[in-house]
Amino acid sequence: MNKKIAIPLAVLAIAGIFAGGYYAGTHRHGEQVATSGQPAEKTQWTCGMHPFIIRDEPGLCPICGMELTPLKPGTGGTSAAPEEKKVKHWVSPMDATYVRDAPGKDYMGHDLVPVYEGGGEAGTISIDPVTAQNMGVRISPVERRDLARTLRTVGLVMAPETRQSSINTKIEGWLERLYIDQTGQQVRKGAPVAELYSPDLVTAQEEYLLAKRNADRLGNSELPGVGDGAKRMLEAARTRLKYWDISDRQIEELERTGTPRKTLTLYSPFSGVVTMKKAVQGMRVMAGEEIAQLADLSTVWVNAEIYQAELPWLRLGQSATVELPYGGDKTVTGKVTFIQPMVGAESRTVKARIELANPDIALKPDMFVNVVIRAEEARQSLAIPAEAVLDAGTQQTVFVSLGEGKFAPRSVRIGVRDDSGYVQILDGLRDGEQVVISAQFMLDSESKLREALRKMTEPQAPATTPAAAPTEQKKEKLDDLFK
Repeated sequence: MNKKIAIPLAVLAIAGIFAGGYYAGTHRHGEQVATSGQPAEKTQWTCGMHPFIIRDEPGLCPICGMELTPLKPGTGGTSAAPEEKKVKHWVSPMDATYVRDAPGKDYMGHDLVPVYEGGGEAGTISIDPVTAQNMGVRISPVERRDLARTLRTVGLVMAPETRQSSINTKIEGWLERLYIDQTGQQVRKGAPVAELYSPDLVTAQEEYLLAKRNADRLGNSELPGVGDGAKRMLEAARTRLKYWDISDRQIEELERTGTPRKTLTLYSPFSGVVTMKKAVQGMRVMAGEEIAQLADLSTVWVNAEIYQAELPWLRLGQSATVELPYGGDKTVTGKVTFIQPMVGAESRTVKARIELANPDIALKPDMFVNVVIRAEEARQSLAIPAEAVLDAGTQQTVFVSLGEGKFAPRSVRIGVRDDSGYVQILDGLRDGEQVVISAQFMLDSESKLREALRKMTEPQAPATTPAAAPTEQKKEKLDDLFK
């Protein structure tokens, strides 16, 4: 009997305790409302992976199951629409850097939302100094500087096309003796090339001797025109021999001896190295047939391979240093004299020709060398550290420090990058501004998170939606969606 009475009494006592606590809490809440004139801000909870999930109490995310985290003050909840403020500009709800002066749609088709005066730049976030220090946020000024780039590539040595020559005969005959007998042989101008036997050449010598004797006998003739005609015949025979590359010294020797020679020596009209030998001793050659090819290697070309992205740094007349592959620090300096207008189909590079003096033939054709081109593209250009740029491919963004712990994303247009880690700014920044150069990825995530929360929780205009709390309606829809 005692047990039957004790159990109900205990239940009533516990209920009284809970009722008293509820009354005390309600009483204190009423006092707080009465003293402050407005209700205390309510803590809301969201998912770090899905910011559109908002709850009034802690729990798990219905999508990923992660623990919900409390919203930071000022990022959630409802607030009165700034009806008394003027619209500063319009911004894309999906891209805070897409800013326009008039309402419309962004490039994704979304309606632009207004940003009111006094609200700062679109996507602006505030971070206290301790948090910024823990995140490792560092800033750097936007400044003007000279941008320089060093192009390092490989090049192929080749004989200059303007210094290549061909040795051939101008008359049919046989090579009784060949002095150029191997490829790579050094040949100087005026050196003997071959001894040529040609019946036509023997005949020409005899005609010349006959014209010489005739001119000597009739040169002093008193008959008008006879002496001059004999001299013209002698000059014509002499010119014929010279056209066949017979030298003046050989003609003088022919005059002195008065006897035609079976073979006459051909001499090289050029200097260079034999790059191709096409004749052998004893062979018959026709008029115009090539005996050998020469290349003057006292000056060489180096074709350097330049990638397409490096072409803005390349200019005619730039100084280039060629490092010899022998080892050590031996280098040769030249200039860029020509840039080919075509791109290599296989290498996807452009060849830049560098002309170099090569007196000791240290650079040999088909040799690979390292090429260093020091280029200066822009002087006193607006520049920032390259690590400050968030490159999304079609869009580049930086975070500008506004002071007092405030940071705002800014869309920029970049130019060339230099060796010092700086990138040229063509549009979007001003001289003297400060940009974030580290931890900007976390700032970007924070900016997008707060922007998403603001869009999820802010009330709509009264003309388009009823005065009911939009936050509760959206949360109810999300609850229904993920049930």
